[in-house]
Amino acid sequence: MRIGTQSRLSRNPWSIRYLLTAAMIVVFVMLAGNQRANALPAFARKYGLRCSACHETWPILNNFGLKFRDNGYQLMNDRDAPIWQNPSYWPVTFRITPIWHRYSSLSAVDVYTSPTTYTTNGALERITSSGFDLSGLDFHTGGTLEKNISFYVLPSSDPTATFHFETVMARFDNILGTPWLNIKMGRFELNNLLSEKRMVQLTAYGGMYQTYHFIPLGDGNIFGQMGSNQLGAEYVGHSYDDRTRISAALLSSSDGNENLITGANSYSGFFTFDQGIDAGKLGVDRLGAYAFIGQAATYYRTSAGVPIPGSGIGNKSFSRVGFTGQFYFGPHFDVNFVTQHGLDNAWFGQGYGDAINPGSAENGIPTCTPATPTGCLPNSNPLLTLPQGSQGPTWNGYTVEARYVFSPQLIFIGEYEAERMSRQANGPGYLTTVTGANGYTGPMPSNLGNINNYDFLIRYNPFMTSRAGLALQAEYNIFHQVGTGPAYPGSTAVYPNVNTNTNELLLGFDFDF
Repeated sequence: MRIGTQSRLSRNPWSIRYLLTAAMIVVFVMLAGNQRANALPAFARKYGLRCSACHETWPILNNFGLKFRDNGYQLMNDRDAPIWQNPSYWPVTFRITPIWHRYSSLSAVDVYTSPTTYTTNGALERITSSGFDLSGLDFHTGGTLEKNISFYVLPSSDPTATFHFETVMARFDNILGTPWLNIKMGRFELNNLLSEKRMVQLTAYGGMYQTYHFIPLGDGNIFGQMGSNQLGAEYVGHSYDDRTRISAALLSSSDGNENLITGANSYSGFFTFDQGIDAGKLGVDRLGAYAFIGQAATYYRTSAGVPIPGSGIGNKSFSRVGFTGQFYFGPHFDVNFVTQHGLDNAWFGQGYGDAINPGSAENGIPTCTPATPTGCLPNSNPLLTLPQGSQGPTWNGYTVEARYVFSPQLIFIGEYEAERMSRQANGPGYLTTVTGANGYTGPMPSNLGNINNYDFLIRYNPFMTSRAGLALQAEYNIFHQVGTGPAYPGSTAVYPNVNTNTNELLLGFDFDF
C-alpha cells in the first residue's frame, strides 16, 4: 500500500490541544447559521450559479454537477463559448489548506545504555507529534476553448513548493451532435463515481481511498492505482439527462508518470458503466460497475546495473474489478460505496515491476542498490525464475462513505474502509529455504496486510462567493494494518512486524480564491 509521508511536529501540552479542539467546535456552532451560499470560483464567475447547483458541498459534485462535468464544463447554452464571456473572466482557482494536526504512531526507537552506546531499535514506543502545518497548493484552471472543446490544467505542489502537473487534458464533447461521443486525452482522473480528487478528507490516511491504492505487502505492481491520475485517452458517452453513463480509457501502464520512465510498451484499460434511477423525492440513485485490466513490465533492461527508462519488458497481467453505488435518502443524506476484487500476476506478487522505487519500504521490498546487474534482483535480471509456491495475490476491498448535508454549508461525513487478502503471494508450497523478491521466506499469514480505516469529519463553509470560499474542518482518522508496523525487538519470527496503528486529529482552514 502506498502511504503519504507523515509529519513529525514539535509536541504541545495537552491543555493546548484540548483548547484548540474546543475552540474549533465553538466556531462551528457559532457559524452554523443558514447563510446564502454561492458557487465556487472560476466556473461560478462564468455562469453565476450558486454552489448548491453543482455541489452537495464544495468540491463534492451532485448529479447536476456531474452532468455539467460530463458536458465538458458546459451548460449547453450560448454562454459556453469563450467569445461570449466577459473579458475580465479568468478561469483560475488557487487552493491551499493551513492546518493544525496531532499524529500518533508506533515506532522502533533506540535504547541508550550509556551516553555513547545504544541498541538500535531496542524498543517500541508510541510517538505523538502535534503542531501547525500546510497542505500543498493547487492551481486550478479550466473551461472551454471553443464550444464543445474544453480543457483542464492543474499544476500542484507539495508543502515545499515542488510542483508537478496533476491534471493536463483537452477534450472534445458532443461530437457529431450527440452526447454519446466525447473524447479527451492527457493526464486525468479516472471516471470513478466516487471521486478521490473531490473528496474533502485531509488526514494522511483519510485523504485517500485505500481501496483505490491497495497493494499487497511485497507486491511490485504500482500500475493499478485507481486513485492516481493516469496518462491516456478516454471515451465517455452519456444520455441527454446523464442518467446512463459509459466510459472506456486506454492508459499507459505507468501510474501516470511522464517521460516513459517505466515500461514504454504496456497499456491498461479502464471501463465503467453506471445507471441513474429516479427515486422521486429521495433523489437520483446510481449503480455501476468498473474494470481496470492491463499489463505492465516486471523487469527492465539495465545499463551498468541501473534500469534503463522505458525498457520495461516481461509484461504480466493485473486486474481490479468491482461495483459502485450512490444512494440518496432525501435531500440531506446519501451513502456511497465501492467494492473491489484485485488480482496480480505471481511476478508482481514476488516484488517485480517497480523500476521507480526498486526495493523500497513503499511496497515492502528490502532496500537494494542497483550497482551491478544483480544488485536489484526484483527489477533487472530477466534470467530469474519464480520460487516454488509463488502465486498471484488476490484481495477484496470495500469503501463506504456516508454524508449528512445539513445545508450546502455544513456537512458531516463518516467513512469506513476494509481491505482483505484472500490469497497471499507466498503460498503453502513456498520454499522456506529461499528468500523471495518480497523479502520473506515461507508462507505468508493469511491476514498479512489487511486494513481497517475509519474517518470522521465536520466541514463548514461560512461563505462561498463567486470570488472566494472558505471551509472550516475538523477531522479524526484511525488506521490499522496487519503486520506492516515496526519489527518487534529481538523477534526471531519469519514475520516479526507488529501491526500499524495510527490516529490523527486535524483542524484546518481550506480556502480557495
